[in-house]
Amino acid sequence: MSWLNFEENGITEKCLKTPASSSSSSSSSYILDHVQRDSYHLLDIEIDEHAVKACKTGLCYQDTTELALLKYHELPDFMKGNPYVVQGYRTMLPFSMCLRSLLLWTNETVNIWSHFLGFYIFLLIALYDNLVVLPQIEGSFSDHIILTLGLACYMFCMLCSAGFHTFCCHSEKASRRWLAVDMTGVSMGIIGCYLPSVHYAFYCQSMWRNIYLLIITVLSVCALVFQLHPRFFTHGWFYIRVAIYVALSAYGVVPTIHWVYLSGGISTTIVQMFLPKVIMMYLLGALAFSFYISKLPERACPGKFDYIGSSHQLWHFLIVLAFCYWHQAGEEILRHRISNKCIE
Repeated sequence: MSWLNFEENGITEKCLKTPASSSSSSSSSYILDHVQRDSYHLLDIEIDEHAVKACKTGLCYQDTTELALLKYHELPDFMKGNPYVVQGYRTMLPFSMCLRSLLLWTNETVNIWSHFLGFYIFLLIALYDNLVVLPQIEGSFSDHIILTLGLACYMFCMLCSAGFHTFCCHSEKASRRWLAVDMTGVSMGIIGCYLPSVHYAFYCQSMWRNIYLLIITVLSVCALVFQLHPRFFTHGWFYIRVAIYVALSAYGVVPTIHWVYLSGGISTTIVQMFLPKVIMMYLLGALAFSFYISKLPERACPGKFDYIGSSHQLWHFLIVLAFCYWHQAGEEILRHRISNKCIE
């Protein structure tokens, strides 16, 4: 905090916060637009330095006493991404108000809580698997590790996503940092899909198992390295970001084809059991991605899905569903491996 002479700094009262701000008018905000005074020399007004910097660009932090939701056209450029979601936006909130907004109804509420819920779902699954399922099927220590790591990747993905949607409204700098965290979570979620499936698909071909896990790790690290580019998180690089993670996901077709070949072809029992599950997983992913990229249904009816039913919310729910489905498929192939030992 600092005390400033406003006349010298050329900052008008629209960026001011007084100690008595809680008793202000109905907005209970310290953002006082278009107010002019002859002199500020004798005013003792406390200024949030971050708010001053923001106000120089036309933006001010909101007061913590009341949350004012904005419309799309009122947003700063860094928050503009989906013009078909018209209202319900938070912006320029202090950290504490970002947390308080978790309990308020905004256009991010479903995005946040869908993945907080996803985190708890995968946490409960991890506990149930380790305490009930694996002991029942006499899983090995490595089975505990593989399934737990896969679920941990899902949980990390869920928390990163929920964190981004909670704090993206704090400031442009915070938004980009949290987007980097979110993208890291996406990478971990993809790794969580690959880890148990590759491990058990190539359980009897340890060389290929290790090769594919190494390749997937390297590709995931490369995706993270791209984040170092200064323009990676700008709107102009949106489709580049999308292409990178689509390619990382689509790479799974390569080990799948190889697994079918090593298993004796498409007519074998194990392939007929599990190839449809691989196809279903990709169909779920494609459906989720189609909502994400098309911005449907809100594109067809702007303003009708601002708070519930928007494309990003559908994307969130489908990702949780896909992770749950794939984990169940992983448990099934694990049971198959336990009952069908490798042939030397």
